Amino acid sequence: MAATDNELDYEFPPYFRVYKNGRVERLLGTESLPAGVDQQTGVTSKDVRDIVPGTEVYVRIYFPKLSNNTQKLPIVVYIHGGAFCLFSPSSVLFHNYLNALVAESQVVAVSVHYRRAPEHPLPVAYDDSWAAVQWVASHRTGDGPEALLNEHGDFRRVFLAGDSAGGNIVHNLAMRAGNADAGLNLEILGIALVDPYFLGVGSCQVGVTGPG
Repeated sequence: MAATDNELDYEFPPYFRVYKNGRVERLLGTESLPAGVDQQTGVTSKDVRDIVPGTEVYVRIYFPKLSNNTQKLPIVVYIHGGAFCLFSPSSVLFHNYLNALVAESQVVAVSVHYRRAPEHPLPVAYDDSWAAVQWVASHRTGDGPEALLNEHGDFRRVFLAGDSAGGNIVHNLAMRAGNADAGLNLEILGIALVDPYFLGVGSCQVGVTGPG
C-alpha cells in the first residue's frame, strides 16, 4: 500500500521531518518575503530563475539606490546558511540582512538558492553554488542575461560571502575558482566567512550521510 502524506519516516528536530512518501517538512526558516523595493533601505531586489535549467536553483539580486545611472558597483555573491537543509534567499532573516548590507555597502548582491538536503544530498549544494558563480561570471563582458549586472557590476571587485554552511560553501568555491583548470575566468578579490561550518557531527551531517 502506498505511503500516506502523514506517515513519518524519520525526523531531525528541530530542523525537518521526512515522510515515507518523500515529502519533507521543514520546521525552521519557512517564513519568506517577496522580492521588490524595501521601504526602509530603498534597495530593490528581483528573483532570476532557471540558473540551473530544470531545477529550483535561483538567485535574488539586490541593487541599491544610485547617485547616477552609469555607476559601477562591487559584486557580492552571497551563500546563505542553514545546515545545508534550511532557509533560502527569500527567508526573512537573509532577505532583511541583504537589504541592509547592500544599502550600507553600496554593492550589488547576488544571493544564491541551492538545492538542499535531505532531498538533495551533498555535494549538490556546492555544484549549484558553483553554477551560480559561473552565471555571474557570464556577465563580465557586458553581454550576460541580466541587465543589472551587465550595466552596473564591477567585475574587478567580486567578492564571495556566506555564513555557517554558506561559509563552508564559499571556502570551497574560492579554492575551486583558484584552480586554473576550473575555467571560471573571473578573479575573486576576497571572501567573507561568517561563523563558517567546517567540522563536527550535527545537522550538517544530514547532507552527507543522512541522520545518525
